[in-house]
Amino acid sequence: MVEARESDENVGRDGAWTNSVSRETSGSVEGAEFRSIPVEAIVPNPRQPRQEFDEEHMDELIHSIREIGMLQPVVVRPAGAGLYELVMGERRWRASKAADLETVPAIVRMTKDDDLLRDALLENIHRSQLNPLEEAAAYRQLLDDFNCTQDELAERIGRSRPQISNTLRLMKLPPAVQRRVAAGVLSSGHARALLGLKSSEQMEQLAGRIVAEGLSVRATEEAVTLAQRDQGAGEDLGRERTKSPRVQQLEEFSDALTDRLDTQVKITLGAKKGRIAIDFGSIDDLHRLMDMIGSRD
Repeated sequence: MVEARESDENVGRDGAWTNSVSRETSGSVEGAEFRSIPVEAIVPNPRQPRQEFDEEHMDELIHSIREIGMLQPVVVRPAGAGLYELVMGERRWRASKAADLETVPAIVRMTKDDDLLRDALLENIHRSQLNPLEEAAAYRQLLDDFNCTQDELAERIGRSRPQISNTLRLMKLPPAVQRRVAAGVLSSGHARALLGLKSSEQMEQLAGRIVAEGLSVRATEEAVTLAQRDQGAGEDLGRERTKSPRVQQLEEFSDALTDRLDTQVKITLGAKKGRIAIDFGSIDDLHRLMDMIGSRD
């Protein structure tokens, strides 16, 4: 059963979600400090070579920020007199102004060493309790702004490369669905299943069903498979294949463990015994799982 920890209406417009969207933007690490900064206190970098921004892409970003807030903080450095000069993220800053946000999440850069700042951000992701969408935004920023590779991300935070890729895919969800993921209404497993649909309208429609009917991740995957099969026929997304109660129960247990452990879990049951298979991406990831299961001294 999917339970909403926060109503959709409490997230998004007027920056309500922006103020709390990123727990990674509070506190400090070596070489950087995370804080919320007034939009008007930020000035553009006069050495920024890029002067033109694609209007269509800007409109999409403005809409996204209005819906769910600004997930990727800008990078600034102190400029004196209470002002901050942009180092990275001018497009996000311009969009936040157009979206009428009063403050934006920012990384205040305290070092000129790019590698040190990148390492500080990696360490902060590793120690922060981020929701799936925040995690995806943090990964995307490291890849785009700091030339970090997916392999490096996987090694540094103890996740497999496929897990990194799957998390990044959440940024492709339509804003209305992203908002539900950010609010905890939809799990990352539900969100990844929705990405199998072709249109934003289909994703939003099925997301509404997940919340209204409490669909499990497995049931969502089934609905997506049926929608893909019946794409040209326009048949109802609600059709699901009939399964035995035992199979359904095993799938529900598997879904629950997958969401709880944040990794793929498969449960099979034979005539005399059953088996649970848990995927892990590295030794660090295995240690994380052992800690969550409670099997380490």
